[in-house]
Amino acid sequence: MPHHQTHILRVWGDLACFSRPELKVERFSYPCPTPSAARGVFDAIYLKPPEFRWQIEAIELLRPPAFIALRRNEVKDVANAAAVAKWMAGSAEPEPIWADADKDFTGSDERGRTQRQTMALRDVAYRFHARIVPHPGHESKQRAFDDQFARRARAGKCFQQPYFGCREFPAFFELEEDAASSSPPAPVSEDLGWMIYDTFALGRPGSPDSAPSVSVFRARIENGRLEVPPWDSDAVRKAPGGV
Repeated sequence: MPHHQTHILRVWGDLACFSRPELKVERFSYPCPTPSAARGVFDAIYLKPPEFRWQIEAIELLRPPAFIALRRNEVKDVANAAAVAKWMAGSAEPEPIWADADKDFTGSDERGRTQRQTMALRDVAYRFHARIVPHPGHESKQRAFDDQFARRARAGKCFQQPYFGCREFPAFFELEEDAASSSPPAPVSEDLGWMIYDTFALGRPGSPDSAPSVSVFRARIENGRLEVPPWDSDAVRKAPGGV
């Protein structure tokens, strides 16, 4: 039975938004990060999708959630991946995203910009607990994976800047190696109901580059700690085929 080491990160930032999916147009944040948001922080530091995935075990709130209302200009259009690939191959001209144009110019209400309300979190701080789960055939590399992550996190290295839900909300991190000196979680308890677990099928080698597959779980914060069930447990409700 391979040994699984739990890695602990203390993460913090000025702003965060972990959007609830039932509020489609106006963003409204959960009071704490989703497991997929926490996974994204670990992915930004160290990730080999064909060889292993991250399993979030727990999320601790080091400060009580404090909301802030923001109104931002956002573009309605999104980049067309197929068009970008054709442009990179030299077979098509680039398609611009119009950030400031009306219907008379673009010919559609789906382009240009609009103002949207965001109910975000401010002055956030969390403690993420996670372990590396090797994909089949890579179990013998467990210790090497753990050591490599620890070296990178200890030195503050990352492949891209981690963020809290939106890329404009950067997350800063520090590896916690002395559990005895850790500060206790905030005295917060709340039933969050159904919460997004992840947006990809984590059990497939190559995740999270595989096709999107939404999963949910019943989330409850107890004394500042959100326990996250394993991906392969019955507590995680998956879409058909999302294994």
